[in-house]
Amino acid sequence: MGNPEAATPDLPAARPAGPAARETQSVLLLGSVFIIATCGLIYELIAGTLASYLLGDSVTQFSTIIGAYLFSMGVGSWFSRYLGQPLLKWFIRLEILVGLVGGFSAPLLFVLFEYVTSFRLILYALVGLTGILVGLEIPLLMRILENRFEFKDLVSRVFTFDYIGALLASLIFPLVLVPQLGLMRTSLLFGALNVVVAAVALYRFQETRPYRRAFAGLMALSLLALGGTFAYAGRIQRYTETLAFQDQVIYSKSTLYQRIVITKNQRELRLFLNGNLQFSSQDEYRYHEALVHPAMQALPQARRVLVLGGGDGLAVRELLKYPQLQQIRLVDLDPGMTQLFRSNALLTSLNQRAFFSPKVDVINGDAYQWVRQDTTRYDCLIVDFPDPGNYSIGKLYSAAFYQELHRLLRPGGRIVVQSTSPYVARQSFWCIVHTLRAAGFHTIPYHCYVPSFGEWGYVMAGQNAHWRPDAGPLPQGLRYVTPTTIRQMLDFPPDMAEIPTEINQLNNQALVRYFEEDWGPYAQ
Repeated sequence: MGNPEAATPDLPAARPAGPAARETQSVLLLGSVFIIATCGLIYELIAGTLASYLLGDSVTQFSTIIGAYLFSMGVGSWFSRYLGQPLLKWFIRLEILVGLVGGFSAPLLFVLFEYVTSFRLILYALVGLTGILVGLEIPLLMRILENRFEFKDLVSRVFTFDYIGALLASLIFPLVLVPQLGLMRTSLLFGALNVVVAAVALYRFQETRPYRRAFAGLMALSLLALGGTFAYAGRIQRYTETLAFQDQVIYSKSTLYQRIVITKNQRELRLFLNGNLQFSSQDEYRYHEALVHPAMQALPQARRVLVLGGGDGLAVRELLKYPQLQQIRLVDLDPGMTQLFRSNALLTSLNQRAFFSPKVDVINGDAYQWVRQDTTRYDCLIVDFPDPGNYSIGKLYSAAFYQELHRLLRPGGRIVVQSTSPYVARQSFWCIVHTLRAAGFHTIPYHCYVPSFGEWGYVMAGQNAHWRPDAGPLPQGLRYVTPTTIRQMLDFPPDMAEIPTEINQLNNQALVRYFEEDWGPYAQ
């Protein structure tokens, strides 16, 4: 097998590198394995996260993106056999190309999402191209290094650095990169890292001298393009969000858990999480009054309430209308969400500074883990999670989770669960009802009309079925809920009537499947 450093027709004869120089070069190449492995996994994670943001927060997006990416890497590895000498020149070309394609992938996809009808085709084409290029890298580096190490040492060292790089990427992507830089700047940063790897190889190996000038110009232009786009990434992000949302975007940020966007027009504020509307200030009072007051009016002796989700503080605002309450504890996963609704003047006006009440205790943590450790007993539980569009949220609608809530409820207490639309998502709604029953609750399903969403459903549940819509007094000044409207909420016409469903268990996540079936046609 030929020596990768031997002179080739397009290279002048070069003095062989000494042992020290060869050792330094080997270390640089192994370091390159670490960097390109990190970059490669980052591009994969960006594609999966971006698809989840734009096409729906579903396990399907991540699964298909990862599968397509790994398959493409396999194709790239197979094609690497056709790259001939000089291998180092091919490696430099490849790193520049990976840097440009991977680096510009997120900005390109964000911009194209609102302009093209076949977005999925472009997404998977770009994922496939990136995967093929990344798949070429490691086999090519192994061929460059094959005369520097014994085969067993070569394989162990290359794959050790490869897997360590993958571990680093998997840790820093959710914990540092997404919340601090966002998807767009992250892809551009790691694209620049690929180009830097090419630059190091170009200037630390003597055999690259004949083509350094040509590659140096290309690298400079690539880094200039990536760096310039990085500098303007915030503007590009805002521009793409103005295309995606009808109204002016006044706030946008990626937290550790989600993308938060707030829009404003002359009439209303709107909150979007991962592109999905959560509320409109024009009619959110209907949703939150229906969520809180039917249960609370039946609990005149209530003193302690637990709110799960609801990081906007709007459910807490409604609870504070009951002066007998002594403690309202809110558990929400995302500190970025609760801090926003504690600090922004427009939003604190909307929730009437609910988080500043001495009765309110805000805890940021995973509700599933938190309730399993909580030993407090509550008179009322308000469950205001996002819709069950993926398995991580679907577990919060499972029989196992509801059994934990059953343990936290005082005798005679009530639990209320927001339960998506019984009209659009009929299977999903009744699956939640049946799952609560399977967990030992008596259930009272009801619904109301919220103009921004249409018919929306809730399930009230307790350890007994004794409840009347005029069971107790309602606070003064409510804009929607009255004893009459509560009675109307209990009526389900034939197109929303109960249908048989599976129970949502942790091992089947039937609700997530129902939800995708119900809402899928509306996402096309």
